[in-house]
Amino acid sequence: MRRKTFDALLTAGGAVLTVVLLVAGALLLWGANFANSQVHNQLAQQQITFPTAAALANAKPGTEVTPQMVPYLQKYAGQQLTTGDQAEAYADHFIANHLAAMPYGGVYSQVSAASLAAPTNTKLAAEVQTVFRGTTLRGLLLEAYAFSKFGSIAQIASICSFALAAVMLVLTGLGVWHLRRTTDEEVIVGLHTMSARELVSA
Repeated sequence: MRRKTFDALLTAGGAVLTVVLLVAGALLLWGANFANSQVHNQLAQQQITFPTAAALANAKPGTEVTPQMVPYLQKYAGQQLTTGDQAEAYADHFIANHLAAMPYGGVYSQVSAASLAAPTNTKLAAEVQTVFRGTTLRGLLLEAYAFSKFGSIAQIASICSFALAAVMLVLTGLGVWHLRRTTDEEVIVGLHTMSARELVSA
């Protein structure tokens, strides 16, 4: 094969790969922005606010804010819940703690079964509704957290894709430069490049 043809093929392949990486990076960045904006908008509509710094400082067992919540909620004190990380903290360290303190550990299936076994127990029936609402909200918040993680992964992948595209662009440029320096007579024999005259002599 002529060296110039070989170089042209490599250069063309590099150019195609550069375009593919740029398109992939753009799509991944769009996906990341979409995920992050959706999570923010949907959570903002819920108007959930973290306990204030004062409430966290006065945390007591058996109250709305308990001591085990403080390490996880303190950095979000008084803030409105609008991000995936905040949703995870609120779901796993505020709602989950309240559910765990309820009858049957706040497990909906167990509370519901107990209520069905005692249909006249109005207090237990009310607990079923409370556990259902808490479990549902916790699940929705954790879904928002998971969606935000997908957005973060897409953003990292887009950066990597753009970085690889930049590398390929440089390599493609070097390929074009080398292609212009290669003569039509050069051919590839094994791992060596030889001119047509050298090949005949050999």
